[in-house]
Amino acid sequence: MNKIAGFMGAFALLLTALSSTQPAAAQSAGGQRAAAQRGGAFTAPGLGGTIDRIVIEGTQRIDPETVLTYMTVREGDVYDAGKVDRSLKNLFETGLFADVSMRHEGGRLVVSVAENPIINRIAFEGNRRIKDPQLETEIQLRPRVVYTRAKVQEDVQRILELYRRSGRYAVSVEPKVIALDQNRVDLAFEINEGPSTTVRRISFVGNKVYDDSALREVVETSEEAWYRFLSSTDTYDPDRLTYDRELLRRHYLKNGYADFQVKSAIAELSTDRQAFFMTFTVSEGERYRFGPVGLETTLAELDPEALRGVITFKDGDWYSADKVEAAVQKLTDEVGNRGFAFVDVKPRVTRDADKRTIAITFQIDEGPRAFVERIDINGNVRTLDEVVRREMMLSEGDAFNSAKLRRSRQRIQDLGFFEKVEVNNEPSPTAPDRTVVKVDVTEKSTGEVSFGVGWSSSVGAIIEVGLRERNLLGRGQDLKASVSWAQRRSQVDISFTEPYFLDRRLRAGVDLYAIERDLKKESSYDYRTYGTALRLGYNYNENLGHTFKYTAEFNEITDVKSDASRFIKNQDDKTYLSMIGHVLTYDRRDSKLDPKDGYVLSLGNDMAGLGGSEYFLRSDAKAAYYAPIGDWFDWNPTWGLTVKGGAGYMFGLGKDVNINQRYNLGGTNLRGFANAGASPRDADTDDALGGNWVTTGSVEVAVPLGLPAELGLSGRLFSDFGMIGKPDDFDEALMDGAVSPRLSAGAGVTWVSPVGPISVDLGYPLVKEKFDKTEVFRLSFGSRF
Repeated sequence: MNKIAGFMGAFALLLTALSSTQPAAAQSAGGQRAAAQRGGAFTAPGLGGTIDRIVIEGTQRIDPETVLTYMTVREGDVYDAGKVDRSLKNLFETGLFADVSMRHEGGRLVVSVAENPIINRIAFEGNRRIKDPQLETEIQLRPRVVYTRAKVQEDVQRILELYRRSGRYAVSVEPKVIALDQNRVDLAFEINEGPSTTVRRISFVGNKVYDDSALREVVETSEEAWYRFLSSTDTYDPDRLTYDRELLRRHYLKNGYADFQVKSAIAELSTDRQAFFMTFTVSEGERYRFGPVGLETTLAELDPEALRGVITFKDGDWYSADKVEAAVQKLTDEVGNRGFAFVDVKPRVTRDADKRTIAITFQIDEGPRAFVERIDINGNVRTLDEVVRREMMLSEGDAFNSAKLRRSRQRIQDLGFFEKVEVNNEPSPTAPDRTVVKVDVTEKSTGEVSFGVGWSSSVGAIIEVGLRERNLLGRGQDLKASVSWAQRRSQVDISFTEPYFLDRRLRAGVDLYAIERDLKKESSYDYRTYGTALRLGYNYNENLGHTFKYTAEFNEITDVKSDASRFIKNQDDKTYLSMIGHVLTYDRRDSKLDPKDGYVLSLGNDMAGLGGSEYFLRSDAKAAYYAPIGDWFDWNPTWGLTVKGGAGYMFGLGKDVNINQRYNLGGTNLRGFANAGASPRDADTDDALGGNWVTTGSVEVAVPLGLPAELGLSGRLFSDFGMIGKPDDFDEALMDGAVSPRLSAGAGVTWVSPVGPISVDLGYPLVKEKFDKTEVFRLSFGSRF
């Protein structure tokens, strides 16, 4: 019985021991299941114990000690399923291994790893629209980096997003892996770019004042069309869609619709993923007029009514948010010019929905007192700091002025050296009344190589080659050289301009040139000139500028026809010109390159005779006025008016003015007439002899053609007029040269084509003399690339 009792007791103790190990076994099984879900595994121990040794298997490039550093379990530790599980997770999270497994064999913990391969090379196949360098900067994987499937999929998504931003939503990307020896792989992204995902239709819902076609001209996105093959505006871009919403808002606010809203802007992708359909839902609201316009100020020494002249609108005009914004800037500038350094101008708006008026009161108060502590310039890698700093209208220590800050930004942008310019200010960390001005720029290429071909009615076929660097050595200097050959003119020009001569706001420059012209058609001779000019200019203020110039030339008349005019034969065949002159310019145009509004006036005088063999005085006055008549009368905004006029007078000092220096009328300054076609001429030979004074004028109206802006076609109606005086040696019996007005009228079209601008003018002389030479059709063609 004792033996049986002893046996039963031992059996009970064994059951107790087995039950105590059950939780550990269950835990190990759970850890094994978790590892299996991640692609790895560990084998649970039998009845626990101490880990005497950790064995690493499968490493090739990676040192076993590196594997141990990622594990939380160490040799000598009591086996813990939780620590083993965390070690397994840590090893997977490194991204170094494709598979990891762990097993407990006696006192050993065996860790088996399969290393992820190393990328040997990355290639792109099938990409034509986006080149390899741009794709390489977009992806994260690189050669000699560990390959993982997760990173590959992330890079696939980046490539897809890059193509979608460029308007290709039908693109597909498939990664291909090529196994190499030594656990290396080549990775290739096979790209099927697919067709460009264009915008097939742009629709508007809720618009009553402006029809769909008018609003399509407002937004930047365009509908697909065959003639937009060189444009990207007809491809879908979500960022552009956001910008289009803002353009619509500005358009309606500019034209008085103060309650306008864009309720939604939706882009739907077609089922074939090749086109989008865009729909803007808008609420136009009612159109408002300006109510009473008031001016109030808390500045004791400022009369607000004295500022009313800078406000361009009045009670009863159609409301325009652009005009209000422009008035705020002009008032800020004007008050600042009157000696008030710290100014804050705010428009106070009172809306009357019943009368549909918006009353504006401009409140002019003293702004917070702040001084410029310093100016930080960032982003200018090549351009010197001083080139940017000298365009700033604020300096360290000056009273801060927001209007000057805005003008400074515009001046830096006008340099043409930077793709992007941001000028902002932020409070100084050192003092509450100090501000730090930050100028952030992004440089762009300023070098130009040009090649041009063309044809002109005046000189025939043209070939031109040019080189230019507008920011030489990062100093803002302008160096250019060009050579042109034409059937009736050849020319070489070299020019250098230093915009800040002697570190002052002085524009200094030098020009070298050589010109050969065939004037046999007009005056029976050829003409050559070789010269140089020195220039020095400065600005009195933002609008008034003054330029002085000295010119030295050698002029030669050659190849005179045997039947040429006696007046031409009697000219000196070689002359030397030494001339000093100046031009005073007052410019209030909104743009110097493509003016739409404003005016410009200029007055110049030249005197020849400081040495040389030519002696004369010459004065020229010019004026031009630009008006956006489309905005005035609520027409198409492309309607525009240009009025130009000029007058010149010269006389000899002790001798007659040489023929090549005289004025001529016809051609570019009087369309409908040939070059020099309305100038005085020899009665026998018909050679043009020029005159000693001239007046010209032109009235031109830009006319919309009703075609999409992307076509680059613009129309115009014009009327030119002028008169020219007789030369000093005029002989009634030998010359034709009635001092009478000439008048022409016509129409023209300019096409900014992919290969360059093409202009066609049809001018018909309305008032002319019987000896005048006319030219109804005038064509010019050219390109630069």
